[in-house]
Amino acid sequence: MSKSIQHTLFFPHPATTVWEYLTTSELMAQWLMPNDFKPVMGQDFQFRIRELPEMEFDGIVYCQVLEIVPHKKLRYSWKLGPGGGQINVDSVVTWTLTEKDGGTELALLHTGFKDTVNIKLYDGMTAGWLSNMKKIAQLANNAKNDATKA
Repeated sequence: MSKSIQHTLFFPHPATTVWEYLTTSELMAQWLMPNDFKPVMGQDFQFRIRELPEMEFDGIVYCQVLEIVPHKKLRYSWKLGPGGGQINVDSVVTWTLTEKDGGTELALLHTGFKDTVNIKLYDGMTAGWLSNMKKIAQLANNAKNDATKA
């Protein structure tokens, strides 16, 4: 049996706006981590932050784009570990965008956590994903307000 992380958040923005925050490397770095992401099927990419030894994380997340349906769905692998080539989290992140009520519902499903997963890391990621989704909302709102003022 494995664990998963699920969050859903509504954005008062079109799917095209939310999609940009999920697929533009520079925007992703603002709410998640510095990266070399490209929205291309099969593309390998990495997220990088500082090492977190207490969570058995060397600061590098190894990913590959597994599915991409523009403005609707993005799925990529998410692998990490303590370093030295060791991977102790081999999971998949799926973003689903649904236009509704004049905006976009963004759903995150992060699957594949083994029951033996480091619980501190799992709990940190559960709270972290929700916090990061809220950062997307704030960034999108700020961009909309800035555009209105211009």
